[in-house]
Amino acid sequence: MNKDLLNIEVIRKYILERKVNWTKHCLNRLNQREILISEVKMAISNGKIIEYYDDDYPYPSCLILGHNADNEIIHVVCGVSDELVHMITAYYPDNSKWQEDMKTRGEE
Repeated sequence: MNKDLLNIEVIRKYILERKVNWTKHCLNRLNQREILISEVKMAISNGKIIEYYDDDYPYPSCLILGHNADNEIIHVVCGVSDELVHMITAYYPDNSKWQEDMKTRGEE
């Protein structure tokens, strides 16, 4: 696995090229949270990586902070392999778990 793949430009490129694996877990979570696939794509297109999980299995992954069309913050977790971006989950961050910037985890 090439660590250079875990960057926002590669993730955006894979999405544009439709090299995306929408995991069953991710689709279930999106449905439960009433988040559209288009909102996830938009959040990635305007977002930035705020955490890296280099040791995740089976692929290194990251947490992206972006916004939907209503300017609501969405967090997207995805992994990247040599050929695909693997969507893991997306959610609206909880104010009780994140500091005001929604980039920094709150006190546990």
